Amino acid sequence: MQKLTERIDDLKQRIAAWGKRIRRYTERSTRFNQNRLFQSDQKRLYKSLERPIVSGTGPAPNQADMVAFWRSLWSEPVNHNEGPWTEVVASQCASITPMDPVIITPDDVAEAVRRAPNWKSPGLDGLHHYWLKGFMDMFCE
Repeated sequence: MQKLTERIDDLKQRIAAWGKRIRRYTERSTRFNQNRLFQSDQKRLYKSLERPIVSGTGPAPNQADMVAFWRSLWSEPVNHNEGPWTEVVASQCASITPMDPVIITPDDVAEAVRRAPNWKSPGLDGLHHYWLKGFMDMFCE
């Protein structure tokens, strides 16, 4: 009986070792392929990284419930407590001279977009510079 449990433990350890080895191999293979794709075609790499991850397979919420929920939050008037600290801050900021307005021309935007690399990571808008360059070409002419 003891030999059987030792054999089972041995096999479990072998399975765990093989699992770790396979996991290391797949991680290394993924890294290698992503590095190679980055060198050859950055667009495809970023597109593959941006694929949406499906996170929720439950039923979609009812539209009427959603409208009622947000309406209950945003339609109620709110009275904020304007404490005396607001007057203190306003008096401290009164002596600050306002900054001159910054005027950004379409040429400034076109120049900044022209210099940007095509497929580097996008900003908060999610647009790669490649698409912004096409947008500037289309609308600046």
